[in-house]
Amino acid sequence: MADEDRLRQVADAYTAAWNSGSAGAVAEFFAPDGRIVINGGEPWEGRAGVARMAAGFYADVPDLSLVCDGLRIAGDHVVYLWTFTGTHAATGNPLTVVGWEEWDVDPENRVTSSRGWFDADEYARQSAGA
Repeated sequence: MADEDRLRQVADAYTAAWNSGSAGAVAEFFAPDGRIVINGGEPWEGRAGVARMAAGFYADVPDLSLVCDGLRIAGDHVVYLWTFTGTHAATGNPLTVVGWEEWDVDPENRVTSSRGWFDADEYARQSAGA
């Protein structure tokens, strides 16, 4: 069973990693063979894949600022609730996007599997300035 206080520290550090702008820093929170799937899409495998995913978000929203809105913890399963704000690189439009990640963590509190969710239609609407 994971330690709740330690997982809260991990979540705070994960938030800081996203706010650092470093895709590699984000990837370090994952087990070497960890993975993330966003909105039921194709998985990003391993730390290199997670780094590519994060780099894609930074390319789209270079001034991305993430806030952890809360955690729900049940054993080695964590729901990390978040909001990010920023400016869409291609359109210059402001974004406020809410979502969450569902993590499975290993005994070292590294993410082995993450399922991330956000409203892609709302993201597209905001990006377009509609």
